[in-house]
Amino acid sequence: MDGLIGLVETELLAPAGFLLAVAASLHILLNKREASAAIGWIGLVWLSPFLGTLLYFLLGINRVRRKARLLREGALPPLTEPPVPPARDHHLAALECAGERLSERPLTLACDIEPLPWGSAAYPAMIAAIGRARRSVALATYILRDDAAGGKLIDALIAAHRRGVAVRVLLDGIGSGYFVSRAYRRLRRAGIAVARFLHSPLPWRMPFLNLRNHKKILIVDGTEGFTGGMNIGAENVPELKPRFLVRDLHFRLAGPVVGELAAAFAEDWTFTTGEVLAGPLWFPEIPAPEGGVPARVITSGPDEDLERIELMVLQAITCAERRIAIATPYFLPDERLITALALAALRGIEVDLVIPETSNHRLVDWASRAHLDPLLAAGCRVWLNGPPFDHSKIMVVDGLWCFIGSANWDMRSFRLNFELNVELYDPGLAARLEAEIAARKGAALTAEALAALPYWVRLRNAAARLGLPYL
Repeated sequence: MDGLIGLVETELLAPAGFLLAVAASLHILLNKREASAAIGWIGLVWLSPFLGTLLYFLLGINRVRRKARLLREGALPPLTEPPVPPARDHHLAALECAGERLSERPLTLACDIEPLPWGSAAYPAMIAAIGRARRSVALATYILRDDAAGGKLIDALIAAHRRGVAVRVLLDGIGSGYFVSRAYRRLRRAGIAVARFLHSPLPWRMPFLNLRNHKKILIVDGTEGFTGGMNIGAENVPELKPRFLVRDLHFRLAGPVVGELAAAFAEDWTFTTGEVLAGPLWFPEIPAPEGGVPARVITSGPDEDLERIELMVLQAITCAERRIAIATPYFLPDERLITALALAALRGIEVDLVIPETSNHRLVDWASRAHLDPLLAAGCRVWLNGPPFDHSKIMVVDGLWCFIGSANWDMRSFRLNFELNVELYDPGLAARLEAEIAARKGAALTAEALAALPYWVRLRNAAARLGLPYL
């Protein structure tokens, strides 16, 4: 028997493993742009040809990009050109140009921009807008809970559906419950067209589990929009006294930029369901507002939009001349952004970064502490935001350019998640958002404080940082 097993291993398994490793290596060389990722995968498939190749097949191949390309080749409706504001004479004109080329969307206009702090302000405004809907409602969110907060919004969606409004709801297949989603079930029982993004219990769909739709979009009648970083659940409402309170900032927008929000939703809806949303029901004509703010939607994801938000952030840092202010719940970017921020500080730019003292992901907190030394050494100022956990995502450059939306400053948001941000050029909004960031500043985190941490803590933090691409 031992001889037979040895013969099988020698004559069958070894050649099969060799061929699998060769085939996987060739695919990796042709499809992985980053040398470190390619080296890691090739090393894995050669060290363990069967297990390594299986893991690469499940987690290493971007199948989403191929599906997105097929849909874009004819399924998605052409969009009418939004009104383009006149060219602006300011030092961030190069950033405007980069935004158009990266996003493939022209600069358009936004008006009635209203920051909505906490769920206490955001949810009633969203529910009221749904209550005013006469034609259509489109909602995409990472988390929708059927609880004391989310349940009321679900009630509003059902009421809109019953009075004849076209309602489409897209929930993330992981964030809103992979095995059990009460919100999905209640919406579906009410007859609403609801779908879960990249959700399937089938084993051959498991490669998509790591890809999440993190966008937060609500569009009402194609003319009123809400976006930002806020999920929908009781944890965002202080009055409900949740066990783990989350502070966040959402935004209400009007004007032609809402058409770009609707286009982003329509692409994701078609991607998920195959249904094409088109015509005035979803894309009505929106006149250019008087005194509108130049704005543009930037989407990114592991499809055709790969790294767009990250590159936009990198360009904004490069164009900055005076100050950069950032608030983010998670800070684990790659070395390109770390270097860009450090260089900005070295050339005299004021760089302020506000991160939570404690987030809802302990591993991320540990890893981020091991990520900050180059910034502090270059003169960037890092501030710890005390409880409650702040989930807001804000960036302001030179008191003019504002970047809001769903993307965190981590590799998951920049590379794996489907995200949506909005850039706006407005000194008034910039001043309000800089005040929001300033209000979040707690104790300063210094290089000396990090160096004084016990050896085992620094070792733990450095080890946690190894999971940077997936945290």
